[in-house]
Amino acid sequence: MSIEKTVAHKRILALLDEGSFVETGALVCARYGEAADGRGDGVVSGYGTIDGALVFVYAQDPSFEGGSVGEMHARKISAVYRSAMDMGAPVIAMIDSAGIRMQEENDSLFSFGKILKYQARLSGVVPQLALVYGTCGGGMAVSARMSDFLLMEKSAKLFYNSPNAVTGSFEEKLDTSSTDYHSITTGNCDFCGSEEEIAEAARTLIRILPHNNAEDFSADICEDDLNRAVAGVEKLEMKELFAEISDDGFVCEPGASFLKSMRTAFIRLNGRTVGVVANSVDQLCNKGSNKASRFVRFCDAFGIPVLTIVNVRRLRGDEEIERQLGFALSGLVGAYCEATVPKITLITGSAYGTAGLAMNSKALGADLVFAWKDAKIGAMDEGLRADLTGRASAGVNDTLSNARRGYIDDIIDPAETRQRLAAAFEMLYSKSVAELPRRHSTV
Repeated sequence: MSIEKTVAHKRILALLDEGSFVETGALVCARYGEAADGRGDGVVSGYGTIDGALVFVYAQDPSFEGGSVGEMHARKISAVYRSAMDMGAPVIAMIDSAGIRMQEENDSLFSFGKILKYQARLSGVVPQLALVYGTCGGGMAVSARMSDFLLMEKSAKLFYNSPNAVTGSFEEKLDTSSTDYHSITTGNCDFCGSEEEIAEAARTLIRILPHNNAEDFSADICEDDLNRAVAGVEKLEMKELFAEISDDGFVCEPGASFLKSMRTAFIRLNGRTVGVVANSVDQLCNKGSNKASRFVRFCDAFGIPVLTIVNVRRLRGDEEIERQLGFALSGLVGAYCEATVPKITLITGSAYGTAGLAMNSKALGADLVFAWKDAKIGAMDEGLRADLTGRASAGVNDTLSNARRGYIDDIIDPAETRQRLAAAFEMLYSKSVAELPRRHSTV
């Protein structure tokens, strides 16, 4: 059979380097129902390369039983994860499925469960990407979100419960399966766009991420001046600041449409990938804490240094947020404290109270903390302190006072930000931390 026969093949060929795809399991067929017809029980699996790097991939074929997951279909996908485990290479899932194949009953269900087990075992071992092209419901939606990054074609549908079974959900008001809903409201979707755009986003991620957690991810040649001044950065919006700091202005921002008060992005410094977590507004909330902690844990799992850019005055307070803030903040603190990768914090504005402390402060283990000269660091915002106590801070919130106490390592000129960060991360490149013996934390 020509490998261009199905849409699943075409999606794989559009993703991988030309001529690199090798299909596996093409002759596998369902144990029940239709005889083998060359469509591999509704899923195409195999391996190939992206910019020469090995990746394993599967793509569901909606033209065969709606791309539903039968027993042999699931076995083929499990084989992809097993191969990725053996080879230490990323996995890319291309999802377009009607869900579990009901006519195969428990054979389908429990074979699918093994896919989830493989994904869990590979979490933090190799990067996992899920690209949703059509329907992705129920168990497949769980599988998609177990991936490190979830990308959705703009008309795709992702749901855990069918949208018409969710109270208050209907398309005219709130389509809980839409790409917009998962990009803006839930944060499940990291990137969205046309088929071509999400394929390109996937290729970008593979280019900039380590291929497994044991890889010493060597630096690319950096042609951008490491001493390049970034004048006027203190006036820039956050994503513009990322670009000014990064080599050649490179920025890759997962979850850009979700909760813009907390930004997470990958930049490049001296040819190496650095993860950035940054406050874009002056209040820290539960969703922002969750977004940041998940990103920090990903970076730490794959040895990616973390830069935290801080400008936060307080925790956001309302009744709904208060119900969830405890778990969210403890998760953020836990993520930073557990991370053993190089960690640098840059305070550009305010770093007050618990919110400032949680954003990778010196107390939580930041390797280096820099501050712009007009930054403020303290137990409480000065205006709020005056309102509550009737007295001022007695001059302990300025950068010089905090530097003298060792809470920041240096006060830097904003124009020198790129130069100082690049030099600091280079110094920290060989950082090694001995951890206390334990299975894992509980926060």
